[in-house]
Amino acid sequence: MTKLLSKFIFWIKGWKVVGGVPENVKKAVIIAAPHTSYWDFLYARAAFFIIGLSMKITVKKEVVDFPVFGWFVRQLGAISIDRNQKNTGLKHKISMVDAMVDLINQRDQLIMMITPEGTRKKVTRWKTGFYRVAEQAKVPIILGFLDYKKKEAGIGPLFNPTGNIDNDIETIQKFYRTKVGKYPEQGV
Repeated sequence: MTKLLSKFIFWIKGWKVVGGVPENVKKAVIIAAPHTSYWDFLYARAAFFIIGLSMKITVKKEVVDFPVFGWFVRQLGAISIDRNQKNTGLKHKISMVDAMVDLINQRDQLIMMITPEGTRKKVTRWKTGFYRVAEQAKVPIILGFLDYKKKEAGIGPLFNPTGNIDNDIETIQKFYRTKVGKYPEQGV
């Protein structure tokens, strides 16, 4: 999907893009919420193409290595994570958080998208991996959002983790309480 195609899709569907990432932000975790539908990734990906944000998502190594499908998912921003012990030289699998922190630390630029719900289904609370990745990699959290009611996709404020995870997540969720997912009953 190119920027032009993304703009066309947004125009046809009546959506608009708001906000942007400051140019000096080279590394970050971007959370995308609310996440209640398969459509969320497509709208978010299109919005980030329009904004010019080169963000990445993590997928299993086998998905990225798969011949034709691998090329397609890489074009959408997929990078592989290999947590297998034989490939990491460790005696156990590394955690997803540690693998993502390593990816961020190994690069000069990387904005990694994570959905805090971890699923499109109803959850009672967010997973904290996005926060732990940002905190350990010492990068900000960008508040990416979709609002189906207003037909807006975009970037909210940057948030720097303070180490007080409960207060920080409450502060972040306060921003998202004004955003409506495709299936609002499935949101936190």
